[in-house]
Amino acid sequence: MKILVCIKQVPDMESKFKVAADGTWYDTTELAWRMNEYDEYAVEQAVQLREKEAGSELTVLTVGGDKAVEPLKKALAMGCDRAVHVVDNESYKKEPDQIAGMIAEFAKDKGFDIIFTGMQSQDRGSAQVGILVAEMLGMPSISTIVDFAYAGGAIEMKRELEGGVKAKVSVKLPALVTCQLGLNTPRYPTLPNIMKAKKKPLETLAVADLLKVDAHQATEKMFFPEKKGGGMILEGEVPALVDKLIAILKEKTSVLK
Repeated sequence: MKILVCIKQVPDMESKFKVAADGTWYDTTELAWRMNEYDEYAVEQAVQLREKEAGSELTVLTVGGDKAVEPLKKALAMGCDRAVHVVDNESYKKEPDQIAGMIAEFAKDKGFDIIFTGMQSQDRGSAQVGILVAEMLGMPSISTIVDFAYAGGAIEMKRELEGGVKAKVSVKLPALVTCQLGLNTPRYPTLPNIMKAKKKPLETLAVADLLKVDAHQATEKMFFPEKKGGGMILEGEVPALVDKLIAILKEKTSVLK
């Protein structure tokens, strides 16, 4: 079985974010970086499948700048066999369809049986890339999976819906799945596996070789919301609170007339 897992390097969400000088993205100079959390679950599930299916080959791919090699090394230490780094120091300027296009261009002739991605990235949060990759490759996709089992050329999954409801889905390979938090417990790379990862192949590719999709949209400006004063907290018994709330709505808004 040939398996592909796609990951992304994102800022640690505990970092202090500032808007960059050009106003179209955040300033990256003083941020700490890590593997996208959703992608950790994707890597773990891909590694578990590789361990179960003898003779399988697991490739991990990322599109990103020079620093993005670090999460690739982590994925190799977690159990991936080889890594592919599409070097793009301006990947933050690429829209989801462009990132998906590069992944699909790489994967189109590789014969992957299953592709894992995170549900979304923590920085952009579009939740589009995985689904777009599947569409471009002409394979079915199942999003936000929280349970996974493979047997006999098909995968049985549960995917998370709104309100805590879960849907059961079955699909034959090839297919793409996007992974939600809680799907599994990602492993910590051990020191021996970190050392082994240094000997695993890491291929670098140029953006120009894979970028075939033109941008369809662009970010013109981003900014922090302006502070417009604090909220009002009402305290007391429920009947009195209802009266207070109605009075405030009548006085300060046009909701009640």
